[in-house]
Amino acid sequence: MNERTLIILKPDTIMRSNIGNVLSRIEAKGLKISALKMEWISKEKAGIHYAEHKGKPFYDSLISYITSCPVILGVIEGDEAITVIRSLCGSTDPHKAAPGSIRGDFGYKKGNDIFNVIHASDSQESAKREISIFFKDQEVFNYNK
Repeated sequence: MNERTLIILKPDTIMRSNIGNVLSRIEAKGLKISALKMEWISKEKAGIHYAEHKGKPFYDSLISYITSCPVILGVIEGDEAITVIRSLCGSTDPHKAAPGSIRGDFGYKKGNDIFNVIHASDSQESAKREISIFFKDQEVFNYNK
C-alpha cells in the first residue's frame, strides 16, 4: 500500500553534516521524496508536534533541542513507507540500533542525552497529522518515479 510519512533530520544530523548520508539511504531503498525543506522549527510548532510528550520529564529538553538549529523536513512516499522508514531508522536508542541502520551508524549518546539523528512517523494517523504541521498541501508533490 502506498503511504506517506514525515521525517525530520534532527539538529545532530545537520551539525555533523550527515544530511546526504541519511537521504541517500532513503532513496536507495526505492522510496520517493515528495517534499523536502530546511526549517528552523518554532517552539510553537515543536510543541504541537511533540504534544503527546507534554508533562513528561524530558519534554522541555526535547523542545529546546529540536528548536536549537535548522532541521530538514521531508515527506517520504512509497509502498509501506512508514514501516520501511522505521526499519531503516532502527531503534530510537542508538546503542540498541542495529549496525547498518541510520541510528545505528550515525546516532550516539552523550551522558543522558540521546542524539538519534532522525524522527519518523510511527503510524498513518501520526504521519497525516505530522505532515500537516510542517507542510501545506501544495508543498507536497506528486510525480512518477
